[in-house]
Amino acid sequence: MEIAVSAGDIDVLGHVNNVTYLRWVQDVAVAHWESAAPLEDQARTRWIVLRHEIDYKQPARLGDTVLARTWVGTATRLRFERFTELVRAADGVVLASARTLWCPVDAGTLRPAAVSGEVRRVFAVE
Repeated sequence: MEIAVSAGDIDVLGHVNNVTYLRWVQDVAVAHWESAAPLEDQARTRWIVLRHEIDYKQPARLGDTVLARTWVGTATRLRFERFTELVRAADGVVLASARTLWCPVDAGTLRPAAVSGEVRRVFAVE
């Protein structure tokens, strides 16, 4: 996913605020889910975050274009590990990397619920 750094992303230190990186981590995860999951599963499954870990390596600045890429790591019945890298497009420098643990929940009850076999096939690396 390509992201253009905007003025609203910049903090008082003159670079992208750490909360913005977290938003980008979530945005690329949602985009990946919506592009790959079957529509039936999108209708019945929501995701909640159990844990975020972010390593900030280099600052992004106004005018930069950031490339976000994500992939799923280990998956259990109710925990999916997802990795994200945020890279400056101009020079390929990794700006931040993240590891997030997500839990699937039933869209109606919002209680933890295992995903379908199709979702597991598409997203799980076992």
